[in-house]
Amino acid sequence: MSARVLVVDDIAPNVKLLEAKLLGEYYDVVTAMSGKEALEKADETRPDIILLDVMMPGMDGFEVCRRLKENHELAHIPVVMVTALTDNEDRVKGLESGADDFLSKPVNDVALMARVRSLVRLKMAVDEWRVRENTANQLGVVNENTSMMDMDVTGAKILAVEDMEFEVEKIKNTIESQSNHATMVTTGIEALKYAREDSFDLIIISLNLENEDGLRLCSHLRSNEKTRSTPILMIGSEDDLPRIAHGLEVGAHDYIMRPIDKNELMARIRTQVRRKRFQEGLRTSFELSLNMALTDTLTGLYNRRYFEVHLTKILEKNAQEQKTIGILYLDIDFFKAINDTHGHNVGDEVLKIFGKRITDNLRSFDLVARLGGEEFVAVLPDTDEKTAHTIAERLRRSIMDAPFKTSHAEPLDITTSIGGVLIKPESGNTITQVLERADNQLYLAKNGGRNSVFFEDSGKLDPEVFRPQSRPILNETQD
Repeated sequence: MSARVLVVDDIAPNVKLLEAKLLGEYYDVVTAMSGKEALEKADETRPDIILLDVMMPGMDGFEVCRRLKENHELAHIPVVMVTALTDNEDRVKGLESGADDFLSKPVNDVALMARVRSLVRLKMAVDEWRVRENTANQLGVVNENTSMMDMDVTGAKILAVEDMEFEVEKIKNTIESQSNHATMVTTGIEALKYAREDSFDLIIISLNLENEDGLRLCSHLRSNEKTRSTPILMIGSEDDLPRIAHGLEVGAHDYIMRPIDKNELMARIRTQVRRKRFQEGLRTSFELSLNMALTDTLTGLYNRRYFEVHLTKILEKNAQEQKTIGILYLDIDFFKAINDTHGHNVGDEVLKIFGKRITDNLRSFDLVARLGGEEFVAVLPDTDEKTAHTIAERLRRSIMDAPFKTSHAEPLDITTSIGGVLIKPESGNTITQVLERADNQLYLAKNGGRNSVFFEDSGKLDPEVFRPQSRPILNETQD
């Protein structure tokens, strides 16, 4: 996943070292040598993550972080403080100023890269909801959202999995000291039971459980729809660093090292609860306000009105951040014949199932809209050619592989034709031009035999090249 990283340090060799490591992992790197320059570069380049030195003359890292978090437009950007300071008070001070993590010099490469990837992934999800919120603001259907740092972090419900008796009491007392509710369990089975029955603001998992693998529990929670977006805070020792890095890769949000410092634990809890509630606030406000005004009443997908405003925002954002987006134009093959043969009620059921399959086979931050009739479009932010091709082929197969179960006596075999384009940041295309380019590829797909994907500059995609794994299509019967 591509991302822009702002590296801030007043010592040139430190900057060069981090820059080289990040460039080696194909990140776009921006640098700043002072706190003042860091604020200017953050506002100018809108990075995906900031690596911030603490000990700088003039304006130190704590003050830079505070100012970033006071800015509504920048507050959601993850900040990792990188410093030689090792005192717990300094670590807590950094977290309380709004930092997401605190890495000590010399920086461990495994920890650094795992942290960067994890936080960039979280930011992408927030970015997509912020773009949708901005779209709604422009249409006048929601009000401006508060800053992340303004979120209330009290009264959180927290589930903790720890089997060391002396740690259990420490964790429980720390959680409940801030008017939060703690549910303490000693096994993964108990944790999964509680997670199924209740909703939590945070789940804390020990990686040192005596009889089971804490990482496997993290994976189970991430694969479960109900807990997929619940933050996970891992607890581990210094020897667990490779496993912690793996945990961040599979979807855990944060970690704390033993021996547990109560103040640091509380600071990390507040950080995760704040981020979760901020994202939930964006999503809830947006969904409630736009449900009727900007969605298609039949399929529940976004309609053309919302899509056009949203795509305008995406094009502007990607031009500023120098990222590429993918556009997929989809059409149901022989849809008129379905209506003529089986009636419009069956046709409507086909449209509903089609829309659900597309949604189920896109990434969480992609967007799909119904433009009208049997025409749909998907927007794939921050997408390279290979990813866009893979997603398009996955969508085509998801429609073809399983017949559509409708009120008609027999399931219907449905296929789709897809036209795709990649929009480069320098293209300067309008919405009309973008859709024309995608529509031209859709025309080629329909005239090239249908049930195929055509991409601008690539032609017809060979399905055998991608070999996607089949995915079950569930719960499609319409009421």
